[in-house]
Amino acid sequence: MRLIFAGTPQAAVPSLELLLGSRHDVVAVLTRPDAPVGRGRRMSRSPVAQVADAAGVPVLQPATLRDAAAVAEVASYAPDLCPVVAYGALLPAPVLAVPPHGWVNLHFSLLPAWRGAAPVQHAIWHGDDLTGATTFRLDEGMDTGPVYGTMTEAIAPTDTAGALLERLGRAGAHLLLATVDAIDSGAAVAEPQPPDGASLAPKVTVADARIDWARPAFAVDRQIRACTPAPGAWSTFQDIRVKFGPVRPVPDEAAPVGELVAAGRNRWLVGTATVAVELGDVQPPGKRAMPAADWLRGLRPGPGETFQ
Repeated sequence: MRLIFAGTPQAAVPSLELLLGSRHDVVAVLTRPDAPVGRGRRMSRSPVAQVADAAGVPVLQPATLRDAAAVAEVASYAPDLCPVVAYGALLPAPVLAVPPHGWVNLHFSLLPAWRGAAPVQHAIWHGDDLTGATTFRLDEGMDTGPVYGTMTEAIAPTDTAGALLERLGRAGAHLLLATVDAIDSGAAVAEPQPPDGASLAPKVTVADARIDWARPAFAVDRQIRACTPAPGAWSTFQDIRVKFGPVRPVPDEAAPVGELVAAGRNRWLVGTATVAVELGDVQPPGKRAMPAADWLRGLRPGPGETFQ
């Protein structure tokens, strides 16, 4: 089949690479426009665009797909089917109608659980033990279309959103290719999603990622892992906003809520509503992540100082 692949971040790259090596013909790639990244804010192409460039595949980067010219450009490639992995924008009805076999989306949850932009982050934040990926036919709803197939993946107690998404991106690519093959052969059957069990996973904002140390240690741990690497869980100390890497709840240690406490050589704890958590890496403004002990050695915190 002739395919237009739609995707943007690194998590979509395994799917594109697998499709490029398949019997199908990826005639174009649809991705988000170049954007500033990093501390230098240099303009950069998306990970998906970089793979397409290397493969010599035309790259389409419309600012919006609500423009008739953008829809016409997609239609000019005469795709039979359009696979989608984390494209980053909703697809309106005119563009959904272009390929005769529709748009098949790889979504990183077991639908109808965690519909929306951040399913992996919300699964970790809410303490789910199991997640997975789903292929389904896109419609105009928010991840509401009929399902072709699923795969499951256990969530480890130490998983960050980044680590879990990397695993799902690799494993889910094989599910997507199997779905595309099944659609091509006529063997695919799309089943409506069950009416119960739906939950929403909106984008996690920087404001959402501020740590509330007055919550239990397990909740602080989940929040930080869910926000790693983006947008990055944070708190302020001596009026400095600091991002946190994963922490470790310490069952036999306690401290006042938010208070920073030394616990032996190179160990620092912060109090929560239950037990304390041991800090791992932290990232001060304008610097790379570093062990908490290295950062605090330069600050010389006093007794009773707290994160806010």
